[in-house]
Amino acid sequence: MDLFSRSWSALRAAVADTADEDFDRPSGCAGWLVRDLVTHLVIGAQDVLITLVTPADGEPTVDAVTYWSLVEPPTGEDPLDALIPRLAAAYGEPRWLKFHFDDVGSAAGRAAELADPAARVGTRDQVLTVGDFLSAYVLEWTLHHLDLIAHLPSAAEPPAQTLGAARALLEGIANSPFPASFSDGDALLVGTGRRAPTEEERAALGDLAARLPLAVG
Repeated sequence: MDLFSRSWSALRAAVADTADEDFDRPSGCAGWLVRDLVTHLVIGAQDVLITLVTPADGEPTVDAVTYWSLVEPPTGEDPLDALIPRLAAAYGEPRWLKFHFDDVGSAAGRAAELADPAARVGTRDQVLTVGDFLSAYVLEWTLHHLDLIAHLPSAAEPPAQTLGAARALLEGIANSPFPASFSDGDALLVGTGRRAPTEEERAALGDLAARLPLAVG
């Protein structure tokens, strides 16, 4: 629960600190500008709010790791992927997008703090505890924090603790550790295909290199 709050607070602060002119810069998500990414984060915050008020009966079917599935890398042809840039453009000035993100994002943050970590919720036809659901989102927020600052060298990076937690989640999804020589950020970027490994990194990855990238959704 604490790691969710840390990762989400850091990401919201990074968006708030992003200059208006930087909303038209590329993000780390292929094909998306920063404004497109922030619009996606609005939808992510809404998903958190919806899930936290969707109680479920029965035993959990997934945990923080198995919540994520390996999917095909985005091509931009998915209807939702195509919708995001249109929604982002509809905001016009970045201040309106910032306002909406802060409004929905702060509500999602408060809801997470008030939620019972042992309660069970339903989402994507699965059941899991609130604690596992929020833990799973540490990976989402941390990856998108890295996406946000990909071309903003002076922007603040994700907190070290959440980078480490996100790496551990990705290693769980991969069912394999990344080499100790990889920083947490590099493990996330290379592991999810946000950048290609160097020759040295590819050699260190060994057999895992053939299974990358790990596109999660």
